[in-house]
Amino acid sequence: MLASAAPELENSPTLQQWSAFPVEWVLGLALGEHDSRIPTIMDRLAKIEDTTPTEPDEAAPGCRPDYEGDDVAAGSAILHLPSGAELHRMAEVVLEGPSHGNPFTDVELHSDFTQGHTTITVGGFYDGEGRYVIRFLAPTTGDWTFSTRSNARSLDGVVGSFSVAASERPGPVRVSDKFHFAHANGQPFRPVGTTAYAWTHQGDELADETLRSLAAAPFNKVRMGIFPKDFIYNSNEPLNFAWSRREEGTFDFTRFDPSYWQDLERRIQQLEGLGIQADLILFHPYDRWGFATRSAAIDERYLRYLTRRLSAFPNVWWSLANEYDLLHSKTDADWDRIAAIIAEEDHVGHLLSIHNWTYLWDYSSPWATHCSLQYGELLGKKVGQWRHRWGKPVVVDEFGYEGDLDQGWGNLTAEAVTQQFWETTLAGGYATHGETFWNPEEIIFWAKGGSLRGEAPARIRFLSEICEASPTGRIEPLPGPFDALVGGVADQYEVHYFGQHRPLFRDLVIPEGRSSRIDVIDTWAMSITAVPGEHTGKVRVDLPARPWMAIRLTTID
Repeated sequence: MLASAAPELENSPTLQQWSAFPVEWVLGLALGEHDSRIPTIMDRLAKIEDTTPTEPDEAAPGCRPDYEGDDVAAGSAILHLPSGAELHRMAEVVLEGPSHGNPFTDVELHSDFTQGHTTITVGGFYDGEGRYVIRFLAPTTGDWTFSTRSNARSLDGVVGSFSVAASERPGPVRVSDKFHFAHANGQPFRPVGTTAYAWTHQGDELADETLRSLAAAPFNKVRMGIFPKDFIYNSNEPLNFAWSRREEGTFDFTRFDPSYWQDLERRIQQLEGLGIQADLILFHPYDRWGFATRSAAIDERYLRYLTRRLSAFPNVWWSLANEYDLLHSKTDADWDRIAAIIAEEDHVGHLLSIHNWTYLWDYSSPWATHCSLQYGELLGKKVGQWRHRWGKPVVVDEFGYEGDLDQGWGNLTAEAVTQQFWETTLAGGYATHGETFWNPEEIIFWAKGGSLRGEAPARIRFLSEICEASPTGRIEPLPGPFDALVGGVADQYEVHYFGQHRPLFRDLVIPEGRSSRIDVIDTWAMSITAVPGEHTGKVRVDLPARPWMAIRLTTID
């Protein structure tokens, strides 16, 4: 029918690549959204009967007041207290309790953690084999007491206490100084991200290789999905899933698979050991299993379970969706509802955002702590506009990837990636890397992890060193000429970046009463050449007339 209505689509790569997406959206992409044939095609499609059998959504039955009878003593579950609890380190309260019925839906469990006049309520979860866990990330040192509440009598009214010792751990990352980030202990955090959407779904051998590669790389944040991904170069079946499977292979959305979650947690802890934040994507559209398009009841059960399991990890960020605007089954109101569930269950208050494909989210949403953007053009001016518009940190989590794939988003040069990082940084934002080099096994870092092969990471590390050399360890946008980006710390540290331009020299004016050291920086060769002497007034700085150059001025006390 499509071939007769629009013959040019019969062998269209667009239809093949985007076959999992809604037809009207794909037609708009392939033909142009204003093509007059689209309404006719949709009208004809509406008359075709869909005979595909549907799997019923299982609504949550809710906790059972009669889950345990009066013959079970209240608070009789065996209690295991946290051992060696430290500030900014997850503490686990474990209860050995009942396992009959379906504890994932039959049992509700909470605990109130109290210190002085402060009480923090934390939800618990079922971890299989009669094991119930409540995870707590204490915000302060000292003695904490707790008391549990549950519809299961053996889990209700369990009390205990433990002491939280001081530690050198920096703690969760928060927004600080409006446009920037810092750990809970005040230590500045400058996110330098990379992307490995499905690296935890590939088995131990490849996941371990990914960790070794990250250990040697300059990145301190990884964008990664809770769900597996189905897309070009990423179509293999995972070893396990968030939910259990029935014998016939269908998913039981009332029961989670603890082994999946335990493996994910192991990987998040390994990232923490490397000083890397796990930017967890909760939904995405590249999903042949239907995980992202279930009912609101199934979504809520999933969100509460994952937040209770993961929020006590200090290195977690929440990303509600990757390319939310391709998930046509969810509205803006749905995303607000999802964010509210996360905020309710997350006793730590981790960073929270959402990521677009085409249509930018309105980050004035009160739940959005920062902007997580996809934008493929040069970013020097746009980052400043977004900072002004939303008054929040700007993280460009996707602008394209260094590689050689047959997709425009996946074959950027290392020079282009490096330029995007420099422009984003000097404009006061943060950028995220990705790598998409093809190989016969289709092990591409952007999707499956493995080993990094590109030339950009070394240049990104060099840029980080330039930023860390500033008096604050951060870069703010500074006034500059029309043909260069300037960033740094006002009156103290200035970096002028020329990108693809290649001036032979640059005349600079250092204000009267100030003296500066001057360096010429080759951002591609990763070299710093000092201009001899101390400088004030008008200075001509000679340059090598090639792209990717910068000048740094450091004020002398």
